[in-house]
Amino acid sequence: MHLDDLTQINTMGGGLGQPQPDITRGLVLMGGGARTAYQAGVLQALAELIKPPLAKAPAFPFQVLVGTSAGALNATYLASRAIDGLSALSGLGEFWRGLNSHLVYHLPDTPLAQFSRWATALGVTLSARKQGAALDSMPLVDTLHRRIALNNIDLALTRGDLKALAVTASSYTTGVHWTFCQTHELTSTEAWSRPGRRAELQDITIEHLMASSAIPFLFPATPLWVDGNMEYFGDGSMRQSSPLSPAVHLGANKILAIGVGQPQRGSMDLSGSSFQASPASKHKPSLGNIAGHAMASVFNDTLMADVEQVQRVNQSIQQLKKHLSQHHSPGLAQSLPFREVEVLAMQPSESLDALAQAHVHELPRPVHRVLEGLGALKGSGAGLASYLLFEPGFLRALMALGAHDVNLRKEELLGFFSDSVP
Repeated sequence: MHLDDLTQINTMGGGLGQPQPDITRGLVLMGGGARTAYQAGVLQALAELIKPPLAKAPAFPFQVLVGTSAGALNATYLASRAIDGLSALSGLGEFWRGLNSHLVYHLPDTPLAQFSRWATALGVTLSARKQGAALDSMPLVDTLHRRIALNNIDLALTRGDLKALAVTASSYTTGVHWTFCQTHELTSTEAWSRPGRRAELQDITIEHLMASSAIPFLFPATPLWVDGNMEYFGDGSMRQSSPLSPAVHLGANKILAIGVGQPQRGSMDLSGSSFQASPASKHKPSLGNIAGHAMASVFNDTLMADVEQVQRVNQSIQQLKKHLSQHHSPGLAQSLPFREVEVLAMQPSESLDALAQAHVHELPRPVHRVLEGLGALKGSGAGLASYLLFEPGFLRALMALGAHDVNLRKEELLGFFSDSVP
């Protein structure tokens, strides 16, 4: 996040010249495969927390929705239900309760696969060579077509229930990280361009969602048209250096960001509370351990860094305004084209790797065999399995953890939804 990003705030809100801009709340949902069921638990509990008369927020509490990877599925589902108001948050929970692995992906069919792990591995290898991915994600295409009413997004934008929906994806063709934005046709939103990341105004489709959620090596790339050319896209978490930036560009000045990271992977969580790292293992890491570590880096680490950067930029803006007010003119300080952005970030308070390890037995048998061969069902290796565990037991446990964490941070969340200006 840079100062030039923050000059974009309020282009859809109160305008750069106003000293007291209107509140525009944004929701940023990070990626993480099955782990993003945690977000559904957070939002469902949040709906209960802020329901009238406790909250004075609009019927649908967010005006800008930004999603990456499986977080893009969540954001788009919410956009399609924004006309239903606060109940859209509860509906997301029902969406996740109805999922299982067979509705998201399947391994390629191989003769004798049900009897032999070697036949299963052969099928995965052949599929990977043919389509550049180990899994077939067509079941997810069917699921999204049946459960997300894309036409309702335009209705929500027209009625003013929503100001913008943005979905991110990474181009394998050019290496550029793209943000695809859908806004009301009368809204004067301009696409932006920064080094390595660009935006384009497009109506969000199932193809955008499949591109954004195409986990590298696991799900196949999806073609999309940008700048008049067809490019192949993969998971939006790749090369995502500034996950909060799209929400700021689209006018959000209060952002709730929900990640699905490992609390013990860093020395500090997003709220500033410290965690103790797990004891170092003396054993050589398995392929599953390494893959889980790589996935965690792709999906989670950038949010923590961007939140810290926003906080530093906010402090710089405060100091600059204070200096100008004391030594020059209060009017000059207010005329600065920069605005502070309030960010409340949440991530799981408990290890999702450990939670996944308790539920790996729920995986379809062929998938279980493949992951077992990779050493991805024990210890930190279960991190890889957690991205594919679209099974009811694990999903419900994630949602329960999300609700638990909302209760832990109840006062912060109520404050976020108060009418105070950042």
